[in-house]
Amino acid sequence: QVRPVESGGGLVQPGGSLTLSCEVSSIDLRFSGIGWYWQPPGKQRERVAFISSLGTISYADSVKGRFTISRDNAKNTVYLRMNSLKLEDTGVYYCDVRPPSGGDLWGQGTQVTVSS
Repeated sequence: QVRPVESGGGLVQPGGSLTLSCEVSSIDLRFSGIGWYWQPPGKQRERVAFISSLGTISYADSVKGRFTISRDNAKNTVYLRMNSLKLEDTGVYYCDVRPPSGGDLWGQGTQVTVSS
């Protein structure tokens, strides 16, 4: 089964930045809705950003003004730029792709650790 692949996670100090990438073969992301989800240790997964197939974008209140979701059609990749990272942003970040054919495709996730 085709699954998205997330990358770009790592260890960063508070106030730092990271850019996560989500790639998936065989699916044109231009026509898909893509969400970025955050799952802190021991807690449920929450959506932090979403971009629809029409380009409509939404963010969770906790990340507004700090995170930016974008799509590069030429590279068939969706990004999550994370600025001003806080300790509480720590967790696994997942990409969820919703293709026009329906369903949800989840990646394995990428770990983001914010620590001094």
